[in-house]
Amino acid sequence: MELPEIADRRPAVDPAFGNVTLRAFRLEDAGMAVDLSRDPYVSATGTLTLNATADQAQKWIRRQQTRYPEGVGFSFAVVDNTEGHCAGFTGLWVRELPAGRAQIGYGIALSFSGRGLASDALCAVTSFAWTLPELHRTELYIEPWNTASIRTAERAGYFREGLLRSHQEISGQRRDMLLYSTVRD
Repeated sequence: MELPEIADRRPAVDPAFGNVTLRAFRLEDAGMAVDLSRDPYVSATGTLTLNATADQAQKWIRRQQTRYPEGVGFSFAVVDNTEGHCAGFTGLWVRELPAGRAQIGYGIALSFSGRGLASDALCAVTSFAWTLPELHRTELYIEPWNTASIRTAERAGYFREGLLRSHQEISGQRRDMLLYSTVRD
């Protein structure tokens, strides 16, 4: 599948909502990536190595920095405005942009969890998503057991549409996923 053209679509102003600001990744965010890599689920669902070394974390940061130039989507560092530290990541993945759809992913490092930063980041990236005129729908795929992510989605205004049985492979096993979405008004 050919990737959609997203050149010149970066936000002119860093998206923000509530207590977070989204910005481009910097190599100094590797400490957050090391913290994030301690969460086995993050490593199972993405490209960050479990218990990453500083070098592996920097490589992950560099991959995030290539997402936009490659046309895959927009990868953002989530900055906690209270402390000014990078607390996690979020991404808007646009492979299906020609069909009017995009997917969003997010993760907050364990040392920052429980502060509502994930829902603020989801609101910020969703607001940015609506600046793409051809986008009509954003989607989240959440495993049914992941109650924290379900709460995050619902706090950010996403609606549960249903269960996708055996939707994707994670750690060598087919997994059911809940589909959450929001649509352009």
